[in-house]
Amino acid sequence: MFQPGLKSPKLMTSAKQPDRREGDRRTGARRENDAPAGVPESVFDVLGWIAFFRQLTFIRYGVVSVGALAVDMGVFLALLQSGMLSALAAAIGYAVGIFAHWMLSSRKVFQDRVSERGTRERTQQKAMFVVSALLGLVLTMAVVGLGEFAGVDPRIAKVFAIVLSFTLTYLLRNVVVFRAGESVKT
Repeated sequence: MFQPGLKSPKLMTSAKQPDRREGDRRTGARRENDAPAGVPESVFDVLGWIAFFRQLTFIRYGVVSVGALAVDMGVFLALLQSGMLSALAAAIGYAVGIFAHWMLSSRKVFQDRVSERGTRERTQQKAMFVVSALLGLVLTMAVVGLGEFAGVDPRIAKVFAIVLSFTLTYLLRNVVVFRAGESVKT
């Protein structure tokens, strides 16, 4: 009902309704239960979805991990084929995989948090990256060993170990190795 002194409410057609997901465009304020910023308006916006998922560190880290694992396994299998001892081939493949993971992670996942080249901080990041990889290796060995001791098929234990190792190394690298606020490259 209209009262004197009050502005009459504007009738809005559905085309003029504010988009509740956008929040206040000037301040970027959003409601807590809204979708994350950058979610495409349409499920058919392929380029929008690609851009959205590129923002997600965890997904990028997963893709990089698969790439590094492929390098690790490729080197391992090539060295086995050449007649090298399996333990040595596994160690070399793992080392090359760690190097590939550093190269990909520092350029495609944590690129905004990598320290400047040639600095002590960059050397520390590389060392912590290798330590995180070795911790992942130790966790993998422990899970597979405990699984075998408990009578679990080693292949199943290995899959479980991969999930745990992936999670541990991601957390270490995201929170410790590439922590925000450090000196980063310009």
